[in-house]
Amino acid sequence: MRTIRRGSCAAGLVAVVLAAGLTACSGGDKSDDEGAKACSKGTYAWSDVRRTQKLTALADPIVFKKKTASYTSHLKPVGDTVYRPKVTGVPTGATAAGVIKQLGAYLKVEEPLADPSEAERPAQDEYFETTEDDLKGAYYSWAYVGLVDADFTYTCGSDEPVKGHVLTWDTTGSGFLSCDIPADQASGRAAARKTCPEGSKAAKAA
Repeated sequence: MRTIRRGSCAAGLVAVVLAAGLTACSGGDKSDDEGAKACSKGTYAWSDVRRTQKLTALADPIVFKKKTASYTSHLKPVGDTVYRPKVTGVPTGATAAGVIKQLGAYLKVEEPLADPSEAERPAQDEYFETTEDDLKGAYYSWAYVGLVDADFTYTCGSDEPVKGHVLTWDTTGSGFLSCDIPADQASGRAAARKTCPEGSKAAKAA
């Protein structure tokens, strides 16, 4: 299994509302523009954080009839979906990229989550290469994107709280396993279901 991480999150992602430690708004009479600027310093509360994996590419069924030491598989796109980070309910004075950055801070990621300038597109020239000893039998290989989505409530001073939603991703990667080994990832189970021989351990576990 190979994972290309855009970021790693802290353990314990539960649907509990926790507020990010941001500076509260100041009150007083302000113009609309000044109010918008002040409310860029509000507080985010995150809830219902969810992680899902989507299968993005898949190799044709792989069978080694005799022992093989290395292999390169061509991963073909699964569908034509283009994944783009999206934020609904962006607070006044904030940006979609800024909201995603706050989610990343809440999750304590080591690298930034994908922002609206990025897109994960089906690749026609994606390959997986492995150099393992004694490859023999049926195998499956695939690629995936690890999506992250979450709800938020943004509060600033006496303003009405704003509710919104974030969809982004933190990882992309690929995998290669024997059909005797069930995958522990949703994308891998989907790959095994599509390409492993009927009755194999990976196919039955999928």
